[in-house]
Amino acid sequence: MPVMPSEDAALSWLRELEPRGGPRYLQIVQFIEDAVASGRLRAGDRLTPQRVVAGRLGVDLTTVTRAYDEARRRQLLVADGARGTFVSARRIELATVVDMSLNIPPPPADVDLAELLRQGLGQVLLQSDVEQLMTYHLGGGSQVDRAAAAAWLEPMLGQADPEAITTASGAQEALAALILATTRPGDLLLCDPLVYPGFRAAARQLGRRVADVEGDDAGMLPDALERACREPGAKLLYLNPTIQNPSTLTMPEKRRKALAKIATRADLQIVEDDPYWLLADQAPAPMARLAPERTHYVATLSKCLSPGLRTAFVRSPDARSRAALLSALRSFSLMRTPLMSVLVTQWISDGTAKHLLEAVRAEARARQRLAAQVLIGSAAPNTSREGVHLWQPLPSYWTAEAFAEQARQHGLAITPSNAFAASPDVQAAIRISLGGGADRRQLALGLARLSALLASPPKKLRELVV
Repeated sequence: MPVMPSEDAALSWLRELEPRGGPRYLQIVQFIEDAVASGRLRAGDRLTPQRVVAGRLGVDLTTVTRAYDEARRRQLLVADGARGTFVSARRIELATVVDMSLNIPPPPADVDLAELLRQGLGQVLLQSDVEQLMTYHLGGGSQVDRAAAAAWLEPMLGQADPEAITTASGAQEALAALILATTRPGDLLLCDPLVYPGFRAAARQLGRRVADVEGDDAGMLPDALERACREPGAKLLYLNPTIQNPSTLTMPEKRRKALAKIATRADLQIVEDDPYWLLADQAPAPMARLAPERTHYVATLSKCLSPGLRTAFVRSPDARSRAALLSALRSFSLMRTPLMSVLVTQWISDGTAKHLLEAVRAEARARQRLAAQVLIGSAAPNTSREGVHLWQPLPSYWTAEAFAEQARQHGLAITPSNAFAASPDVQAAIRISLGGGADRRQLALGLARLSALLASPPKKLRELVV
């Protein structure tokens, strides 16, 4: 005769409701979704009656009923008359490709992006001259666009002068233009050993040299930067100091101040690529606040709202720097798409962008919790649990390239460590992007496959064990 679980065991999927966690019924739905994704609730499990759940959480019955109805709408649960409510079977095919290679914000579970776009574009068309939307505009953003950008950057930079801000079609365009504007062919650009690949690619295409500067668990080492500054032609320091891509490291304030002092003494220009600051709970002040006279600050909406918005903001140190940036931008991009520019400005002005940001932050935190449950003991010791990606060192029996290929054969796309490094001696690791799964159940499937692969040596090695 089967043993029935105790009430406490049956309710183990519940957590405490958060006062500022949004509607209580949606929090309950999230509890169910997280438990299904992590395996604490499995297909066919019978859920505890709604009155019991309501009593345990201290809410009224209608709140739980509404939560169960929403969970059924999302096909998490299925009702079977008098028998009760059960966890539904997984709908994901085993052959589904789960793409965890692109670092994008996760689609928020409780936001209808299609509806936001309909409303936003409707407002744009009501308030704008259609002919103006379909003609050429000056690059760098209108006065209204730059005022909205200043408002968006205020949490990071304080009161930023709109006249110092330039809008661009994404961070990659901005970085290439900054390299063109601040350095000359043959100049030396300094960066971390593990760095966003787009920076190296742009530097190489523009004829600049790149040198890695050694770091530790707090980021780039001041002594190493001092030595690198003595190299002929050292002109620019590139940093991604908050939830760094790919390592997830956030540089503490003390280290930022030390690097800012060295850059000032050596007269280095600083390009601060800061796409994840708004996803961190308590990020230190950006380099742009510590060395504002030499820091070009880049913040993209692609990593905290949506890549489809194709928008980045650059705050320049002075008018001369901004003029040089505009000139560089115009050499390969005459202007941003006016319709997208106006939509971004509309969303920032009416609060939609902030609402979407909070939803992305909540979804990213939920996916980080899921990864911590599924990838047991797998993350690097100093890895951050903020943002939209993880840095995963590999067991000694895997190389990064071999593991990425094995993962591909199992329907998983991840990014190996050699994509971020110039040295062939780079640590064997992978970057796991948590925003790629269409929902948490699909992400959980991919993470579970990854976890199994991490625990298993390559086939040839297994055959040698006797």
